[in-house]
Amino acid sequence: MPNYVVGHKIPDSDSICSAIALSYLKSTLGEETVPARLGELSPETLFILERFGFEQPELKTSYAGESLYIVDHSDRVQGPDDIDDATILGIIDHHKLGDITTSAPLECWIRPVGCTNTIIKMMYDFHDVEIPKDIAGAMMCAILSDTVIFKSPTCTTADIKCVEALAEIAGIEDPKALGMEMFKVKSAVEGTPVRDLVLRDFKDFDMNGNLVGIGQLEVIDLSIFDEMKADLEADIAALKAEGNRHSVLLLLTDIMKEGSEVLVVSDDDNLTEKAYGKASVDGKVWLDGVLSRKKQVVPPLQESFA
Repeated sequence: MPNYVVGHKIPDSDSICSAIALSYLKSTLGEETVPARLGELSPETLFILERFGFEQPELKTSYAGESLYIVDHSDRVQGPDDIDDATILGIIDHHKLGDITTSAPLECWIRPVGCTNTIIKMMYDFHDVEIPKDIAGAMMCAILSDTVIFKSPTCTTADIKCVEALAEIAGIEDPKALGMEMFKVKSAVEGTPVRDLVLRDFKDFDMNGNLVGIGQLEVIDLSIFDEMKADLEADIAALKAEGNRHSVLLLLTDIMKEGSEVLVVSDDDNLTEKAYGKASVDGKVWLDGVLSRKKQVVPPLQESFA
């Protein structure tokens, strides 16, 4: 029976490409391993898979009795619902350390870099395993996505060097140009159901016993949301009620202006003022320079619940 590699619920490009890249590495090292996913894929991720000739990983939501590697998260609420009944072989992640625990030793690669695929590139180097051209291309795109083409404050020298090395392997002459193609795909929101947009890149967090949902939509021009903003606001309010959440935030991130408008519904009217020093007006607040949910949004919000 093979082992699995799976990322978080509502998978993004890093989560999926990490599963593909790590499963190949482990299989090459003699450990039969297959990639899996916990949900449907975003247009950007589908673009990457098609660009480099990959099928979608298996949709698998139950892991009771299975052995698996966790990538791109370590928070229980973001993983499989039956994770307590599975054997965790390892965690490879670039976020804050979450609350997944194990009863046996495990392999852990957790680094403060911009993307899980950067860490997996380090693992390939450590084991002296050659990265196939198609996997290198997918890994490179995931890093460009997570680092917002190197603009995110989470981006490190390691991420940039990995993109350069992976681009050479994949035969990509202009990685940034390919990155812009990806973000144009991300920006094509017209005709997409509002709930699909809200959940396109959405994560729940347990903040001192309070369930807080944070979504993010990264685009190259925020004006595309002008006609649908009221619908987005209504939907996050509905999502809050449906999930018994304390708060739901939706970041509308403009990668060219390098900032985010945050739509917020919360049991605490002063939530954004406590967390970011800026009060929301009519459920909205602009946070200049904020591109990263992981580094700029979650930590101060978590602190406000302490």
